[in-house]
Amino acid sequence: MKQTARRAGMLCAALLGATLLPGWQPQARAEVPEVRIARQFSMGYLQFNVIEHEKLIQKHAALLGIPEVKVTAFRFNGPAAMNDALLSDSVDIVGGSPHGMFTLWSRARGTAQEVRAISALVTLPFAITSSDPEIRTIADLGRCRKIPVPSVKVSSPAVAVEMAAAQLFGIKDYAHFDAATVTMSPADATVALLTGSGDVNCVVALPPYLQQQLEHPNIHVVANSYDLMGGQTTFTVAYTSKRFHDRDPKLYQAVYDALAEATDFVNQDVRRASQYWIEDSGSKLSVDFVAAAGGGRDVHWTMVPEATMRGAAFMADVGTIKVRPQSWKDYFFPEAYGLPGS
Repeated sequence: MKQTARRAGMLCAALLGATLLPGWQPQARAEVPEVRIARQFSMGYLQFNVIEHEKLIQKHAALLGIPEVKVTAFRFNGPAAMNDALLSDSVDIVGGSPHGMFTLWSRARGTAQEVRAISALVTLPFAITSSDPEIRTIADLGRCRKIPVPSVKVSSPAVAVEMAAAQLFGIKDYAHFDAATVTMSPADATVALLTGSGDVNCVVALPPYLQQQLEHPNIHVVANSYDLMGGQTTFTVAYTSKRFHDRDPKLYQAVYDALAEATDFVNQDVRRASQYWIEDSGSKLSVDFVAAAGGGRDVHWTMVPEATMRGAAFMADVGTIKVRPQSWKDYFFPEAYGLPGS
């Protein structure tokens, strides 16, 4: 008994002595990886809602040997603030317009802060709407006192307004209506248009707010985005930094696989995905209304980038971005190269 106690005492002394050795550090617990996701207010990010509710990143990370992942979601009003957050490493994955992504890709290309797209999210139409009966075509846009967009210059709605100006006045006068564009969330813009507040008589309306506006008889469509942009084109993409892409290839692959499964989910059950969006956004719209907007005839939930080069070429032509891509693959990460993109 005394010998056992003596051995135990010697063991404790040895352990205590080890803690006092110079440079000795206790073994740190492995840090749990985190994926921070940012999105905006419209419903162009249903995959993100599905990923969060169904815990798809955690699921696919586990399949790749990563037992635990922390997933955090943030919401921003427009691409400018999200891009700043991505560059400062405050978020990892961003959901936004390809045009906002082009701006960042062009600015940070070839640097440690380089940004590229992971995948497309959805192709869907939006529209310029108005409460003024005299504003019927893009030729009448000069009567718009203000034109709310999610972010001036870099959001898809802002670029659509510039494309409208280019059609009317030529590409040199693409910024003809820029002075009328103001930054406003889609929900706030809808309220302003319906109530006539804030001197707003035109809006670039995004689903489901577009459908909500058109329920009012005094609101009408002035121009459809597919007409302004030369046909169907990707509305939103998921994008990230090269830093995140390269830091943990397995974790990035888990994000890509989660996006693939979430895209299939939305196509199979847009109603359930719409319910997730309602819960996350605090919307008062009914699930039937949102699902109808998300499942429309011209809406395609797909990872395939569609006609994105058209928008990139326009932004390069007018000098909004300083680098002209030669292919859609220039601004996507290689994991998407197997897709039939454009």
